[in-house]
Formats: sequence, structure tokens, C-alpha cells
Amino acid sequence: MIGVIGAGTMGNGIAQVAAEAGYQVILIDIDKKYVQVGLDAIKKNLHSKVTKGKMEEAQEILSRIHGMHDLSKFDVFIEAIIEKMELEMEIYKRFDSICKESTVLASNTSVLSISEIAGSTNRSDKVLGMHFFNSVLVMELVEIIKGSHTSEESIQLNSNLVDRLGKKSIFVNEAPLFVVNRILASMLNEAIFLRYEGTASAEEIDQAMMLGANHPIGPLALADLIGLGTLLYVIETLFSETADSKYRPCPLLKKLVRAGHLGKKSGIGFYSYPYFRD
Repeated sequence: MIGVIGAGTMGNGIAQVAAEAGYQVILIDIDKKYVQVGLDAIKKNLHSKVTKGKMEEAQEILSRIHGMHDLSKFDVFIEAIIEKMELEMEIYKRFDSICKESTVLASNTSVLSISEIAGSTNRSDKVLGMHFFNSVLVMELVEIIKGSHTSEESIQLNSNLVDRLGKKSIFVNEAPLFVVNRILASMLNEAIFLRYEGTASAEEIDQAMMLGANHPIGPLALADLIGLGTLLYVIETLFSETADSKYRPCPLLKKLVRAGHLGKKSGIGFYSYPYFRD
């Protein structure tokens, strides 16, 4: 049985993928109403199966996902909550005391230290990172991150789980932002510096990477999609962890975030999105 902690976009996506792979899933959040929101999102995602005449399959998948009940039966616990270390440590300390001894505790964090999270438990050999990408239903990759004390047995167990979920895994020794986000955050920050320095317009920077590097979306449009506040947090984390000046956040990114220009979610970032304004 798999426990998924956090019923938001990432959590309900992980729960759905696990249920589609045949696992029994317990979906947990701080309030039952958030669990229901997560279940509603899963039902919406499964709607296409219904329209294709696969109603039975959709109902079967939903029947494998349960709300909060007996939390002691997890074989694997996957946490997908807001990325704040104090909150994560509190969650891990709590579930370490609830889960059976053999349960592996995995974090979907994209930036936080797995070793530090593991320090809040009495099973640091069974704590690791299991970083899915948004959208979980579409993206194939899962980064499996090894903390300072993560055992090879725990790594192999989660590797087998990723295979069964129909995903591909790469193995990462813990490092700031792991692999994908380390590269991606640096690239987006560099693109923002090009705009800040007046080297080219936002449109030209994006077109350069789409036509010159065959990227499906330009870096500044991608930054807007991710959310500039989220991106700034990620880059600041990388800068703080490495103390390397090459990772310093671009002043333009800070300026936009301070102005409340957060990208699509606020209706304006490097581009304007009138239909996305709150």
C-alpha cells in the first residue's frame, strides 16, 4: 500500500499514477476537504477514459484510492507537501512514529536536503527523494535521490516502484536541486540576465531557444509558466547552498516578484496573460 501525503497537484497526480498501476493508495492532507479536492481532480483526469468507453476502468482506479484512515499500513510513503523544511521535518517525525518499521519514506521535494529531512526520523536508511515532475501523468522521469544514509535496499525498492508506475528513474547523489532543476534553474536565470542586460527582447530570447536549440517552449515563457516566485525561491536555494556567485538570482527576477508580477498565475510576468488574472 502506498501513502501519498499532500492532495495538491503533485500529490493527486502521484496517487492517480499509483492507482492506475494497481496499487492501493491512501491520500492524506491536513483536512478532509483538501483530500476531496484531490479526488475530484483525479476524477476529472479520468474523464477521458469515461468518454472513450472505459468507465469500468476509471471506476476501478478510483476504488483503489482511499481517504485518510489507518496510516500504519504503508509500504511506501510519498510526501508531496509545500517545500518548507520545518514542516517537512514535522511530517516525517510524525509518520516515522506511525508507520511500520519496514516503510520507506520518500520526498517529492525538488530542492530540500534529503539528509536533513532524514535527520528528523529514526530510519534515515529508509528516507530518500522521489522527485516526480509536473504533470505527473505526462512526465516520464523520476529522480531517485540518495541521502547520506539511504540504504541500497531502499533505493532498489523505489527503483522497482518507479518501473511499475511506468516511469523512468535516474539515481542522484544528494546535491543542491539534484540534476534537472540544477540545469533548468541556471538556464532560466541566464535567460533572465539576457533580458535584464537588454541583449534581446523576451520574444527574441524565447525564439532563439525554440528555433536554435529545438526547445518546445522558450525559457522566459517557461519561467512565467512555472511561476516567478517559485523560480526565485529555487534559484535562491541553489545560491544559498553553493555560495557560488554564478548562481546569484538576476535582479530583474527579484524586481518582478517584488512587484507581484509572478507570471501566468498573476496575469503578468515576462508576458501578459489577461485571462489568467485572479
